[in-house]
Amino acid sequence: MMNLPEVGNGGGSGFPAVSVGNKKNKYQRMDSDAEESQNHLEAEARNSRTRKYVMACAFFASLNNVLLGYDVGVMSGAVLFIQQDLKITEVQTEVLIGSLSIISLFGSLAGGRTSDSIGRKWTMALAALVFQTGAAVMAVAPSFEVLMIGRFLAGIGIGLGVMIAPVYIAEISPTVARGFFTSFPEIFINLGILLGYVSNYAFSGLSVHISWRIMLAVGILPSVFIGFALCVIPESPRWLVMKGRVDSAREVLMKTNERDDEVEERLAEIQLAAAHTEGSEDRPVWRELLSPSPVVRKMLIVGFGIQCFQQITGIDATVYYSPEILKEAGIQDETKLLAATVAVGVTKTVFILFATFLIDSVGRKPLLYVSTIGMTLCLFCLSFTLTFLGQGTLGITLALLFVCGNVAFFSIGMGPVCWVLTSEIFPLRLRAQASALGAVGNRVCSGLVAMSFLSVSRAITVGGTFFVFSLVSALSVIFVYALVPETSGKSLEQIELMFQGGLERKDGEVELGDAERLVRKEQEF
Repeated sequence: MMNLPEVGNGGGSGFPAVSVGNKKNKYQRMDSDAEESQNHLEAEARNSRTRKYVMACAFFASLNNVLLGYDVGVMSGAVLFIQQDLKITEVQTEVLIGSLSIISLFGSLAGGRTSDSIGRKWTMALAALVFQTGAAVMAVAPSFEVLMIGRFLAGIGIGLGVMIAPVYIAEISPTVARGFFTSFPEIFINLGILLGYVSNYAFSGLSVHISWRIMLAVGILPSVFIGFALCVIPESPRWLVMKGRVDSAREVLMKTNERDDEVEERLAEIQLAAAHTEGSEDRPVWRELLSPSPVVRKMLIVGFGIQCFQQITGIDATVYYSPEILKEAGIQDETKLLAATVAVGVTKTVFILFATFLIDSVGRKPLLYVSTIGMTLCLFCLSFTLTFLGQGTLGITLALLFVCGNVAFFSIGMGPVCWVLTSEIFPLRLRAQASALGAVGNRVCSGLVAMSFLSVSRAITVGGTFFVFSLVSALSVIFVYALVPETSGKSLEQIELMFQGGLERKDGEVELGDAERLVRKEQEF
């Protein structure tokens, strides 16, 4: 009789036992594949939710920056009508335009301590409220003196908002996309400038008494949305850890990071940094900034220096006084002047979008090289055009081309990267107030340029003034080469380690296992 192999279950079916095992393995593999596919789908869904959530936070946090941009853009045209309505002098015009930048430094100075006390989120709300009040006063001002009162309030609000938005976004963004999200405030500044130019053109047909008031009043609208934003955005997880609210910080990190292990890693790094912050409370932050250690001094030179160079290369003169510049080139009709400034605003806004998508993949430093070199060339060519080719069709065309080129190169690098770097390079305990100090440098330089442009131009001509700007821009190329580090792809805590030990590797990465050294090395501060 033929012997049949035994079946695996001891029955008499006559099938080999191995066939039953194969079926079981097959089903197990199918179950494993199905589980892996389900996990992949869940991970993709979480990644999508995270990106959308962080983008919404960055969007709403940047709304205050629309106010600064709108003021810069709208004032360039509104001042033409204010001069006629309130009969202000050239010196009063310079004070009116430039004072906002000077006044905003007080808001930026107050913003550091305020955000450490009441939080990043509520500082943004305070900024919007103060600006709304100032804009309303300016819109109904019957005299230059009342107009300046509103200007003062608007400047304080703008100073608060400009300082806190990049800090908040940098602290809430995942490392891999921090540059992308932290460049949002600069995008919104450019959007505000464009809206200001469009507002000038749209309302220029009204009476002299009404037109500029409506132009300024429209600036209230963006800040209204801040109230809605407070219902959407969370508090900064790093601020929450500083205040001992670790569980709340973890909840925020769960929404802003794509993986649970990344959440715990980020939280551990933040807690280590915050632990030393608590140990340093006996030394006030401002004393540490005014009498810095070598490491902090290096950070301050980079942060404060890049903020100053952003403005002393003359970008606010280009934007505030673009009608004056184009009038010098040969355009005399006010409507055509305002229409030409819209082209400048469109260019500035479009090119900031390029920077937003390149800042993490290409890196901060390459964009700064392209920006500063391009600005230097455009400023020099604009100087040459206004000096030797003005008052003709060729001069007008080239002047408009080089003005647009200057703002384009600014927007692709110096504009957004400046704020990204300043929000990244400082340690947690110093970040808010050190960023405020950088914003102060930015606003002071902006104010000095805006308040002196007309007077300097009368003394050495508009072309001569832009030649000076081109020389300063050339110096900014050297500054970027010599002092600015590459921070792309590093967490905020890793950047701190990089400054402390000069640990930037050839591949651009910093060791991740040196968390304990963060505490040891910070004793040197």
